[in-house]
Amino acid sequence: QVHLAESGGDLVQPGGSLRLSCAASGINFRLYTMDWYRQVPGKQRELVASIGSNSGSTNFADFVKGRFTISRNNVWNRVYLQMNNLEPEDTAVYYCHTQHRANDYWGRGTQVTVSS
Repeated sequence: QVHLAESGGDLVQPGGSLRLSCAASGINFRLYTMDWYRQVPGKQRELVASIGSNSGSTNFADFVKGRFTISRNNVWNRVYLQMNNLEPEDTAVYYCHTQHRANDYWGRGTQVTVSS
């Protein structure tokens, strides 16, 4: 059974940094693209960043380019989202996501709040 578990969300001041972590189990992790999404109440969940399988190719939403990086550790089955220069608009619940056998899998999310 695929299981994703996010951690690292917190309250941070504008301009601050956070590192989110997602632990994956139930899949051959190194073979799967991993994504980070975020969602605020009343809005659709939006893609923040993706990282490919072994090659580690990355993609970012325009609103985080230059501020966020995504990385993975295929030994520990974890994917990370390093968020720098955070803005109040980054406040959201952040979710880890992958697709396995045409099914979407999500973690429960971790709350990031950017406020002074």
